Amino acid sequence: MLLGGGAVQAQAPEQSEASRFVYSASGDAVTDTKTGRTWRRCSAGQTWNGNSCIGSMALFTHDQAIAYAQTQAGWRLPTARELGSLVDRTRSKPAINVTAFPNTSSTGYWTSSTLVGYPDYAWSVYFFVGYVNASARSTNRLHVRLVR
Repeated sequence: MLLGGGAVQAQAPEQSEASRFVYSASGDAVTDTKTGRTWRRCSAGQTWNGNSCIGSMALFTHDQAIAYAQTQAGWRLPTARELGSLVDRTRSKPAINVTAFPNTSSTGYWTSSTLVGYPDYAWSVYFFVGYVNASARSTNRLHVRLVR
């Protein structure tokens, strides 16, 4: 930004994607240093094999997703704002850091956020290009990524 006299004001550089994520000792969780949240690297149904997420991703209705999250000690379903913070708009199919979150589906992931005034719908994040969408809680079957 140019200031009076032609001086240039330095702007803080964006945090590089490489340094944004810190991996747990076991590798199955990742802490986002930008937000301070810790995420499971794999979608529900997958397991971490030391190098990647393997296995089939589970699909849940919204109520099933909430119930599943409650069985995972210390983990929970993220809010729409939290899950949306993982969207990487420089990528697509999936629009997420694939090193931190390998084998992520480009389709929808549930959040804990429901639509005000529309209790039959909850917000979901689709990582195809990173958009947030309202999804029918009882009929849509989407993926889950947990946070703590």
